[in-house]
Amino acid sequence: MLIVTGPDDRGKRLDLLLHERLPEFTRSRLQSWIKEGRARIDGKPARSSATIHGPSTIDFEPGIVPPLKASAEDIPLEILYEDDDLAAIDKPAGMVVHAGAGIYSGTLVNAILHHFATLSKTGGDLRPGIVHRLDRFTSGVLLVAKNDKAHQYLAKQFSSREVEKVYLALVHGAVYPDHARIEKPIARDPVHRARMTTRLATGRKAWSEYRVLERSARFSFLEVRIGTGRTHQIRVHLASIGYPVAGDRLYGAKAKAEAIPEPARFFLHAHRITIARPSDGQRITVVSPLPEDLRNWKAMALDRLCDNDDK
Repeated sequence: MLIVTGPDDRGKRLDLLLHERLPEFTRSRLQSWIKEGRARIDGKPARSSATIHGPSTIDFEPGIVPPLKASAEDIPLEILYEDDDLAAIDKPAGMVVHAGAGIYSGTLVNAILHHFATLSKTGGDLRPGIVHRLDRFTSGVLLVAKNDKAHQYLAKQFSSREVEKVYLALVHGAVYPDHARIEKPIARDPVHRARMTTRLATGRKAWSEYRVLERSARFSFLEVRIGTGRTHQIRVHLASIGYPVAGDRLYGAKAKAEAIPEPARFFLHAHRITIARPSDGQRITVVSPLPEDLRNWKAMALDRLCDNDDK
């Protein structure tokens, strides 16, 4: 749409002017669209803080307005465990858990709304049933609460560190020692906002514990247990000690290993979770097997390179 400014608009900020002309959108939403490059003043890209200096032509393209409530979609799901209170889903890599960052369909929430008659409402209309999350490209077991009581019971276990979470990861390098605990605070990187970092004293406390399952000269296959659930925790912790997760370019993984194709995603899988069941308090463990794509890549990385290392 084209918006023509006049003398009365002189000195106004771009985001405020757009909010005056388009009151149906919030100022924060307009600012996010401007940041996406959807606004031009006299043909030039502009920031939210840009000042209108005189008669101008603003070319503005509104983005998609996200839904206020998630909708059901018939998306296949693999259910690892289910009872009257909860379900454990084997989340595939590439699936977003809930709407956000411009993604409003094809999420795990859209899928579980189709598969289950009831879900907890504690997380709101956009996150029904969601107790915890996994990164988009992390596969593995994820819990869903079917009612608010179960949600609160599970959430309390997560907050009190009573949930045991075990991941499988393939990392660059021959990891030593065979077993160790990493205790480093994690914070948002102030320069690269998509990354987390362990270099700031202001970070939140976090610990991860790894055990080497297999090793070659160039790669190690690890079991990782985490006691906290910080953003990118395993990825940033392992990278901080010099062993980035294979395929994780964000945290320094090599683009290509000798004789091995680059994986389609980073090698991290939520393998096992142990909780107290809401119905009776009994401890149960749900296991998600390593997916075929990661099994194949692990075989190439360890078996083939082990053969080469022996020559």
